[in-house]
Amino acid sequence: MRIGIEAQRIFRKKKHGMDIVILEVLRQLQHLHTPHEYFVYAQPDADMEALQGSQHVHLEILGPKSYPVWEQNLLPKATRHNQVDLLHCTSNTAPITTKVPLVVTIHDIIYLEKWMISEGTYYQRFGNLYRRWNVPRIANKASMIITVSDYERHRIIEGLKVPADRVRTIYNACGSHFTPERNADELAAFRKKMNLPERFILFLGNTDPKKNLPNVMKALGLLHQRGKLDFTLVMPDFGKEHLMALLKSQNNEHLMTHIMLTGYIPNKELPNLYRLAELFLYPSLRESFGIPILEAMSCGTPVITSNTSAMPEVAGEGAILIDPTQPEQIAEKILTVLNDNTLRAQTIKYGIERASMFSWEKTAREVVGVYEEILR
Repeated sequence: MRIGIEAQRIFRKKKHGMDIVILEVLRQLQHLHTPHEYFVYAQPDADMEALQGSQHVHLEILGPKSYPVWEQNLLPKATRHNQVDLLHCTSNTAPITTKVPLVVTIHDIIYLEKWMISEGTYYQRFGNLYRRWNVPRIANKASMIITVSDYERHRIIEGLKVPADRVRTIYNACGSHFTPERNADELAAFRKKMNLPERFILFLGNTDPKKNLPNVMKALGLLHQRGKLDFTLVMPDFGKEHLMALLKSQNNEHLMTHIMLTGYIPNKELPNLYRLAELFLYPSLRESFGIPILEAMSCGTPVITSNTSAMPEVAGEGAILIDPTQPEQIAEKILTVLNDNTLRAQTIKYGIERASMFSWEKTAREVVGVYEEILR
């Protein structure tokens, strides 16, 4: 079979969730012994070394064009040229018109929920507008919808009114470089390179409203009021201007002395950041999966995450769960994890065990199974 796979963003320098997922799956496809040919469609960008083609995985570089034009025009033309038997779109959206069976990975439908309509940056709002136009249209045309958790599967079935047998859960995982193994010299060199403080907790927040930055800052404010803020909050990939505006609105500007903004850190360097952190804070309001939960647990770092949406499904017994809308609870659990050594050890042990249940090889095999099921 000739399989087309949309992977438009895999070469961009600053990769995030969906980019990491398809990149890891493609790497696994290069090693799986399947009788299929794969045509991977991407845009040129800064990180062209992220994936190299192989005997049965062919890279097709299209563009550059705006995302809607690329997806609705260039992608269908390329699939016709390559005479693919099936097209898999991996990033929530897909061409409205395609003459071959369509598989679409819908990571989430958060953008269809009312609370998200006017939230986020201009770029995020434009993306959500495009998804709200596209996703309901392609959902009922797709031969199969893949999603990343049972929680999101039920949301898609209910929200998009598609038959349950056409929505399949295939879990994400985390990279094999996320391990609890610690090299003292390597960690010391990384700490020096990044100028990291001796004692810090890690928060991978961004401007997306679901990441719950306001309540994290309120929790820090509560700890500061009680004289308990004796650590630094390290925040990669976040702009100072946005953070200062939020802190000012909360009368919490003084917290900046307890926050370190590192800029973007490539995925391959994240393991040492997790290993050096006292704990990993991931109190999102809404997630369809939450790969960083597995990354932190795999590195032997205690995790505090939310008791909502898919996060308990992913974390299992391997994390401390909180109500993300309650800053008081976030603050309380931070202190508990930092000071209760028995709980820390137990959480680390359970976390490593839980994360080992997920693998990108399994993910890739299940994705190929969907292709074969549709085309058999």
